[in-house]
Amino acid sequence: MLDSEVQRWSAMSRDQLVSELHNLQAYEVEFDSKKYQVEVELLEKTGKYVHVMVAVDDGSLPASISPLTGTFIVSQPGEP
Repeated sequence: MLDSEVQRWSAMSRDQLVSELHNLQAYEVEFDSKKYQVEVELLEKTGKYVHVMVAVDDGSLPASISPLTGTFIVSQPGEP
């Protein structure tokens, strides 16, 4: 579940991410008849890149305290 959400968000352009993640995005998805909570947050925005975190948990207390997380960086077009 985490990998698919990271792939979905990391496929967006830097400008799309900045627009979509002006505020924390929190939503629920269903996978294999189980519901998962997803939070996506813009951690860092510079002139060269954005750094994004995706967190996924199943809503249970232990998982919500320490969710599975992944981060990625999308560079400004023309930047290495």
